[in-house]
Amino acid sequence: MSKNKKYNQTDLFEKKKELNELFHPLKHTDGSLKNLLDDNFLQYASYVICDRAIPSIEDGLKPVQRRILHALKDKDDGRFIKVANIVGHTMQYHPHGDASIADALVTLTNKRYLIEGQGNFGNIYTGDKAAASRYIECRLTLLARNEIFNKELTEWIPSYDGRNNEPVHLPSKLPLMLMLGADGIAVGLSTTILPHNFIELLEAQIKLISIKKENLNRVKLDLFPDFLTGGKIDVSEYNKGNGKIKIRGKINFHKNNSLIITELPYGISTDSLISSIEEAIKKKKVPVRSIDDFTAEKVEVQLTLSQGADQKKAREALFAFTKCETSISSRLIFLEKNRPKESTVNEVLWKNTQNLKYILQQELQLKKEKLLDNFHNKTLVQIFVENRIYKKIEQCKTYESVLSSVENGLSPFKNQLKRNISIEDIEMLLGIRIKRISLFDIEKNKDEIAQIIRDIKDIDKHLKEIDLYTKSYLSNLKKIYKKQYPRLTEITGHQNQPGFKSVEVRELTANELQIKQDESGYIGTNVKGETIIECSSLDKLLIVFGNGRYQVMPPPDKLFMDNNLIRCEIYNREKEFTAVYSEKSICFIKRFVIGGAIMNRDYFLGQSEKSKLLLLTDGTPESIFVKYKPAKNQRIHQQKFNPSETLIKSPKSKGNRLTNKPIKYIDTKPGKWWDKNDTETTDNNLF
Repeated sequence: MSKNKKYNQTDLFEKKKELNELFHPLKHTDGSLKNLLDDNFLQYASYVICDRAIPSIEDGLKPVQRRILHALKDKDDGRFIKVANIVGHTMQYHPHGDASIADALVTLTNKRYLIEGQGNFGNIYTGDKAAASRYIECRLTLLARNEIFNKELTEWIPSYDGRNNEPVHLPSKLPLMLMLGADGIAVGLSTTILPHNFIELLEAQIKLISIKKENLNRVKLDLFPDFLTGGKIDVSEYNKGNGKIKIRGKINFHKNNSLIITELPYGISTDSLISSIEEAIKKKKVPVRSIDDFTAEKVEVQLTLSQGADQKKAREALFAFTKCETSISSRLIFLEKNRPKESTVNEVLWKNTQNLKYILQQELQLKKEKLLDNFHNKTLVQIFVENRIYKKIEQCKTYESVLSSVENGLSPFKNQLKRNISIEDIEMLLGIRIKRISLFDIEKNKDEIAQIIRDIKDIDKHLKEIDLYTKSYLSNLKKIYKKQYPRLTEITGHQNQPGFKSVEVRELTANELQIKQDESGYIGTNVKGETIIECSSLDKLLIVFGNGRYQVMPPPDKLFMDNNLIRCEIYNREKEFTAVYSEKSICFIKRFVIGGAIMNRDYFLGQSEKSKLLLLTDGTPESIFVKYKPAKNQRIHQQKFNPSETLIKSPKSKGNRLTNKPIKYIDTKPGKWWDKNDTETTDNNLF
């Protein structure tokens, strides 16, 4: 290639594109980067989704939560255990650091359902963190101990290092995912599941017991979030867990012209709330004079209002400009058989209810098997003792003959048993001591067998009527825990109840700012002088100068105008104006609408900076009165014009020619300068 060859811009672009495609690692099927992505990235994404961020529908838990609860169950003796001890035990199953485990444990404890804490576990109201793990203790709650564990129904897998076994899922009978809520950010997806009230979930499950999946949409459940911080929610857009809710703290009127915040929006601490109020005070958006935080076990933030401030309007301003009102978007994504799935609250609870029925069936079946084993053993012992079968082994010389003698002795009574006699059964009978045989109470044993038979019949009945049994189970749970877990968050925007009334921000801030002008030519909110306009911080101002130059700008703190300002008003892009300006000794008139404008950019009503604005009025006046400067041989000294037939155009338009005479006075009303007796006055239409 010649060294003197030159490429144009297009050639260089195409050359660069060619080289990028040639050397791009993903261009080749055997590229190292492609192999790395194929082999590792997908595996990493799957790991984050399945083993860290997203809860499973089977038990409603994330892996770290499941391992913490399993470790607590391993160590459970009814007494409090140091959190540091549980964290260390959990690390046998969880391949991450102790800090993440401790944080997850504290979070679970503060959700109150599964873990009971002793010591400083932080404050959900103030945002204060928990004490170090070595200083605080915890244990399983009675609810967790009774309802989420069963070793016989648990599937086990080796832990990450193969030294221990951990549960794949816990056999939870509780709808934990909806009770606890969940937040998780994975690779390519995220989930936000809001917590719900435990008792309301139980009531909804009772409705869902006999419902088939295809009829699920016909059932009205009305399940909405419930937060430990209380507050008030608007659920009109909740959309069964895949929409959003608005949350407000509770603000009560107090004596001495003050307000008290007693409940917080979910996820907002008193520190962040007070910071947002202080920021709003600086911007003069809320009329608050002082803030006093008395929060301890309950929220109590007292706001003293400025003198003369209205309590109702002040509360509305707090909702509008501070974190007293927030919104949360929810998206219900979970794992089902290790695959992500998006669903609704109703469907998740239906799945939880079906799982509950299955677990209760399994528990009943296990209990029945144990009763059958007990029945078999007790019946064998009774037959063995009552019929003195043990006497037949006295003459036996070998162990095989002993076994055979006992088996033959039991054979006539096989119809009393519910299963065949095994070698293990015979060996069990041979292990009975003589003392026990001599003291054996046949009548007592018969009563115990009869009770076992009754228990088996009850279980068979429950298995046959599993829906009724499940309903009874749920009703019993509700009865036990109803007082312990009341609803804390007030619901609006449901069942013909109005949601949050929209706060008219402009009304709250209509006169919050005063634009003043001083003698030096400065205007703004921080200028000492005469007030020329009152406005809101949300407003934009239209500033017009004597040469027809205009700008649209936010309310300035301090801006130099050089005493050339002829108009300052709130900007309204739809407002109509009529203007008269002079350009090279010719006067023009035009009607226009400002329309859109870029902030702080110069525009001109005339054709150049040398134009002079003679008149600017709102809308279309009925008439425009003009008085001309005296001139030699002048016949017409004044004129009256009708601008109504002038077409409305853009501010950039030239307009219609008004006159080429120099104007001394011009106004929409005749002033003292207007001569009513002037017979040369003419009315002119403008076209």
